[in-house]
Amino acid sequence: MKQTYIFFADGLEEIEGLTVVDLMRRAGLPVTIVSISDSLEVTGSHDIRIKADALFKDTDFSDGAMFVLPGGMPGTTHLAAFGPLRELLIRSCAEGKYVAAICAAPSVLGDLGLLKGKKAVCYPGFEDKLTGAAVGMEPAVVDGNIITSRGMGTAIDFSGELIALLAGRETARKILSSVLHRSLS
Repeated sequence: MKQTYIFFADGLEEIEGLTVVDLMRRAGLPVTIVSISDSLEVTGSHDIRIKADALFKDTDFSDGAMFVLPGGMPGTTHLAAFGPLRELLIRSCAEGKYVAAICAAPSVLGDLGLLKGKKAVCYPGFEDKLTGAAVGMEPAVVDGNIITSRGMGTAIDFSGELIALLAGRETARKILSSVLHRSLS
C-alpha cells in the first residue's frame, strides 16, 4: 500500500491537515501524522490539540510514497525551519515521490527549489515565495510529482487530488461524492 506521511507542527491550520488525513483514511489509504517536535501532541493555530501518530525522529520514511505539508502560521515557519524535514523533501522529490503542500506551505517547496519549472498555487500573498514556479489560481494543481493547493477552502479539492494519485481518480470521485455530494472533475 502507498504510505503517506503528513507533517504537523505547532501552529498548523487544522482543517488543512486533518482533511487530508480524514479523506485519505476514508479511501483506505495509509496515512501517518508525524510531529516534527519531541511531543506527539501538536497544537494548531486555533488552539486545537491533535495527537500525532509518530515523532519524526522515530520514523523510517523509506516506505513513503507521498509527503504532505499543511499550511497555517506559524506552522509553516516551523516546517520550513526543520532541517531533517527539508532534507527528506529534497531527497523524496529527487526520487520521484509525491511532495504536496497547501496554503502557505508551498513556500517551503519554493525555498527548497522544488518548484522550478512547475505550476503551483498557494495562499494569496505567498506567490513571491514560489521561487521558479508558474503561479496559478486553481484550487489544487498537480505538476509531475508536486501537488499544491491554495488553503483551507480548497482542502477537500487538494485531498481529492492526493487520493486520485495514489488510489485512482474513480476512488477520489467516490470519496468526494460521499462527503460533498459532488464529484472531482
